[in-house]
Amino acid sequence: MILDYVPLVRVMRDLHSIPRGQPPDFNGKKRFRQYLRTIFDYDRKVCKLPLLLAMNPMAKDHVTALLDAYLAMDADGIGARATAEAAARLADVPGNFKVGLVVCDDLMGGGTNRYQYEFGIRFGADYSRFSGDSPPKLPRWLKDIWLQGTLWSSEAPAERAVRESILTAAHRVAYQQRHGPARTLRDMLAQEGQVMALAGCSGPTLDAEDIAYTREVLIPYLDAEDMRTCIECLFGDAAARTLGFTPRGLSPWAGLALALRDPRLNEPFQPTRPASRRSAARMSHGRPDG
Repeated sequence: MILDYVPLVRVMRDLHSIPRGQPPDFNGKKRFRQYLRTIFDYDRKVCKLPLLLAMNPMAKDHVTALLDAYLAMDADGIGARATAEAAARLADVPGNFKVGLVVCDDLMGGGTNRYQYEFGIRFGADYSRFSGDSPPKLPRWLKDIWLQGTLWSSEAPAERAVRESILTAAHRVAYQQRHGPARTLRDMLAQEGQVMALAGCSGPTLDAEDIAYTREVLIPYLDAEDMRTCIECLFGDAAARTLGFTPRGLSPWAGLALALRDPRLNEPFQPTRPASRRSAARMSHGRPDG
């Protein structure tokens, strides 16, 4: 895999140097106009930096402060080293990609639901299409395929977050090249379990009892393909409520914690033990109908 890291943290911070202004005119929308000029080359009719479509161009001071913190820790340097590490590990995997970091404003960006967006990042693309000698032709407005290292405005800046965002993006491509895109919840758990483990992710984590309970809850839904059920199972009740979905009695990030903990996720699931009294109580609260 050929990976070319493009530093974007300073680009985002420079956009934040332009005052966002106040409504109704937002200072003549100077920042937004510069944002568009930064992303698009209007003369050539191409999108130069498509990753920045994921940022909130009118984000408030909390994102500016976060970008300052990432600049201070040299996040682009960390990202470049993680990219080089991934390219060396995955040298036998086909594909040529640009790589960059982008801050997504899930804290105060009104249009960004963290869990819906994460679902798209993890499962929305089919990178298996870019394997082999004849990858699909790109649209005229796009010159490169990009891998996105996502940083969240709701999380404190950390070197670990930078490394994991780059390494998971690269290993996700490699996984899909070998196994194809994830369609069912079972596929998604298998994909993300391996991707997070290979990237050296330390979390999400749950205690042993919660892991066993989560496994029991997920068994009936392993063949589900709809986004609603998969989000409920992967991200837990707190995530489900933000989208008006059904709570199932699951802790935050429950399915992903199970995926990282259990290396056998590509095997048929079987209950490990009868549901505990605690499990039964949580199921009844999460699923009144079950």
